[in-house]
Amino acid sequence: MLYETAIAAEIFGVDRSDLSLRGHWYDLVAYTVDGSPSAWLPEIATRPYAALAETDTVVVSSTSDLGGKPNPELLAALLRAHEAGARIAALCTGAFILAAAGLLDQRTATTHWMHADSLRDRYPRINVRPDVLYAEDGQVLTSAGKSAALDLCLHLVHRDFGATAANGLARRLVVPAHRPGGQAQFIAAPRAPVSQDRLGAALEWARTHLHQQITVQQLADRAALSSRQLGRRMNAEMAITPRAWLQQQRATLARELLESTDSSIEQVAALCGMSTAATLRRHFRHVLGVSPTTYRATFRSGSGALDMESALDKVAG
Repeated sequence: MLYETAIAAEIFGVDRSDLSLRGHWYDLVAYTVDGSPSAWLPEIATRPYAALAETDTVVVSSTSDLGGKPNPELLAALLRAHEAGARIAALCTGAFILAAAGLLDQRTATTHWMHADSLRDRYPRINVRPDVLYAEDGQVLTSAGKSAALDLCLHLVHRDFGATAANGLARRLVVPAHRPGGQAQFIAAPRAPVSQDRLGAALEWARTHLHQQITVQQLADRAALSSRQLGRRMNAEMAITPRAWLQQQRATLARELLESTDSSIEQVAALCGMSTAATLRRHFRHVLGVSPTTYRATFRSGSGALDMESALDKVAG
């Protein structure tokens, strides 16, 4: 429970407004029965459960009491918050609290794999998915255990402030920017190489030169490996082929540019090292399942978009 609470406090309670094009971040408030100070977050402002419906996003931490009935005041407050339009996210076994409130009925949800059967047995109206890291069904989100709670929190940052902010925060926390939540719209960030030798340096070089045409052989040369050795290393240490890794990095960059710049699809294609807009569309659909235009319309982070010159500076690092 403490781990998931600490994750939420780190993501939402520390001012990261410098990562946001909008110039602001979250205001974290802890909710207790009567608004008294939280034992785990004593320095955070608190409010009573009755005021929960006034918040935009509710994050429910995990619980160790899976067989008991949660505080009825909390359950009622969660229902009122949901009815008021709040987004509600449960971390790990926090899904049991949402289930007790009836918020997961007829929805797809997940929790820690060790407790997935228990959740399914106790609440048969829930479509429990133990094979995903997190699930999003309308305004209700749930995550699997421990590190998957961090994945879900980063996903919320991505939703609210865009891929650039989420990736920047992930780099500060030294974690992968995105792991798949079980939906095609999310790119799975491959693991970093186990040994930080010339392979790590070669991959970092490639990330800052994606606007150029990079071949697998060039990547192998920079890593001082043959192309076959490079393939074996990346497959063993990162579970991905060199070619797929390059395509994924280009798609990730395209996603960031679509969210944070006014560049045309043709310009984004060029900045990502794809020869034509048609190539970008094909790869983007393959990785994300939607067109670049649809993605931009859905995930555009709002005002403050960069111009083409700034976008080129961004790509060059």
